[in-house]
Amino acid sequence: MSNRDSFKIFLSSPFLRVILYAKELMKYSLIYTTTGNETEAKIIGRTLVQEELAACVNIFQVQSIYRWQGKIEDAGEMALFIKTRVELADKVIKRIKELHSYQVPEIVSWSIEKGYPPYLKWITESTKEV
Repeated sequence: MSNRDSFKIFLSSPFLRVILYAKELMKYSLIYTTTGNETEAKIIGRTLVQEELAACVNIFQVQSIYRWQGKIEDAGEMALFIKTRVELADKVIKRIKELHSYQVPEIVSWSIEKGYPPYLKWITESTKEV
């Protein structure tokens, strides 16, 4: 079998399709942050969507218990779920930090492993090209 034939078999293999599918899914991120109040959460959310860094931002109330400067804190906060593309994640994190009032804001990102394909396509269409 020639190298050319081996390559054709590889291109048609289910293994390659799995790799390409996984790569397609890893195009999206869910970024999570919290703020001290609703006004700040809305400013961050609206800015990210207006600047096309995020397709959508969900904002909801949470109760957080955490250690800060040696003390246990218990505070109401606003949480944001930010849907974007992986290649925009660093820009989203930087923009949140610029807008955020916390000295050390919680900003974490997860890759979206599965999702409704039309929704994922909408995320792509709703965010700017890098």
